[in-house]
Amino acid sequence: MKNKSILLVEDNPDDVKLTLHALKECNIANKVVVVSDGVEALDYLFGTGAYAGRDLSDRPAVVLLDLKLPRVDGLEVLRRMRADDHGKRQPVVVLTSSKEEQDVVASYDLGANSYILKPVDFDRFIEAVRQLGLYWLLLNEPPPNGKGKP
Repeated sequence: MKNKSILLVEDNPDDVKLTLHALKECNIANKVVVVSDGVEALDYLFGTGAYAGRDLSDRPAVVLLDLKLPRVDGLEVLRRMRADDHGKRQPVVVLTSSKEEQDVVASYDLGANSYILKPVDFDRFIEAVRQLGLYWLLLNEPPPNGKGKP
């Protein structure tokens, strides 16, 4: 899966730097596409706006999705993804600092594959990213790009 990208949806520049650094530390060489709000995430995923004409068969291996985003929040991004034939099977890991129970429940209700709290401690964050990379990029068998059956 080295050729598959990771979509990082994160509005905090410090968290973007930290995540990119953690991926590098873990020797995860996949291309990382970074978008900073929910509208940009949806444009990337659906090939609209600034990403019009993007090859939609090139789906990210995993979407790392923050919840607290400008313009369109992460829950709405997830809702719109799951309403689409291709997006309903897209692996999504909610990677957020929100400990709110309603955010956890809503994320899973909308089809998140995993909910991970951003650790404040850098070493814990590195380990979380390492495990994310190991599972989603090496071990997980993704659904085919076609519609197929559930």
